[in-house]
Amino acid sequence: MKSITGGRLEALEHSRALKMARSTHAYVRGNTVKFYEWLAESPTARRLPKGPAIWICGDCHLGNLGPVAAADGKVDIQIRDLDQSVVGNPAHDLIRLGLSLATAARGSDLPGVTTARMIEQMVQGYGHAMVDGNATVAPEPNVVSAVRRRSLGRRWRHLADERLDDVEPRLSLGRKFWALQDQERAALETLFKEPAIIAMILSLSRREDGNQVRLVDAAYWKKGCSSLGNLRFAALVAIGGSKKTPGEYALIDLKEAVAAAAPAAREADMPRDDAVRVVTGATALSPNLGERMLATRLLGRSMVLRELLPEDLKLEIAQFSRSEATRAARYLAYVIGLAHARQMDETARKHWADAIARRQSANIDAPTWLWDSVVHLTASHEAGYLEHCRRYALAQAA
Repeated sequence: MKSITGGRLEALEHSRALKMARSTHAYVRGNTVKFYEWLAESPTARRLPKGPAIWICGDCHLGNLGPVAAADGKVDIQIRDLDQSVVGNPAHDLIRLGLSLATAARGSDLPGVTTARMIEQMVQGYGHAMVDGNATVAPEPNVVSAVRRRSLGRRWRHLADERLDDVEPRLSLGRKFWALQDQERAALETLFKEPAIIAMILSLSRREDGNQVRLVDAAYWKKGCSSLGNLRFAALVAIGGSKKTPGEYALIDLKEAVAAAAPAAREADMPRDDAVRVVTGATALSPNLGERMLATRLLGRSMVLRELLPEDLKLEIAQFSRSEATRAARYLAYVIGLAHARQMDETARKHWADAIARRQSANIDAPTWLWDSVVHLTASHEAGYLEHCRRYALAQAA
């Protein structure tokens, strides 16, 4: 069967275009391909330091960072989306984060000097993670602490209110959830009877091994931006109890894994299956998330299955102040640094920290390669955003 029907695809493309037309920052989030096209073509990109070949996020923007719950209930600020994860150059994550922060600052009407200070703080925060090796925790900025506090106070009812429109065990069809095709429903019914799937859902510490897992409802999920157009399903499962009185519910996200746009290092040892690649990358970079994910197949497609927990939130920063912007830049680069550093030994961390700090700009306390990359990328994405808006407006008029 086709992965996306004509009617679905048209609606998904319209939704993606609308999301990306909201702001330059939204355009950056939804256009990973443009970032790597620049990386392949720009003379500036040829001056990047070659870091150790480790697992990188590949799409390191603000919305892909936030509180992530572990199976034992612990909550940490980690990477939330690893679709683009590859074994590659860690400098790519730093540049993508810098671009995301720069466009967020522009959306907050902050002056250009604030962006320069943010890049400086990024380098310091990332370098601290390389030297520190997770021995201490960098102070969180207020915008991050506020999201963490909200995360820690969340329960199943909050997830149900946001995702299901109701605490009742059903997925309300409409804007977010669409009806399944017959083949999709049959495939999902079969999938949730597989022992490996049941074992993963029961693996969280709060559940008993003897409990049963039963699919209650499922729907096609119109979610995300850069992933729109691929298979995406939401599944509501009951755990334990009976049909009349289930013990509890869990919301499962099933997402098609496709080839990464991010370039892998030469001779990188990576899984060929894209779902296995995503789960392996998550385990290395975001352990809280990796332990709740499973690579599987559905309808002949490579899929990543994960349970959504109420504590999982993204960083949505509508407005930055100058001081918050610089603090956030330092802290978030520190988080990325920890994800990278845990894959290196002490010698590799020291060498990489030294390589990043070299070639400082004459005007700001940050490497020339990083500053120039962010400046050029911001300009190219701003132009791309305006062109996208023009095309979208013309399409709407037609």
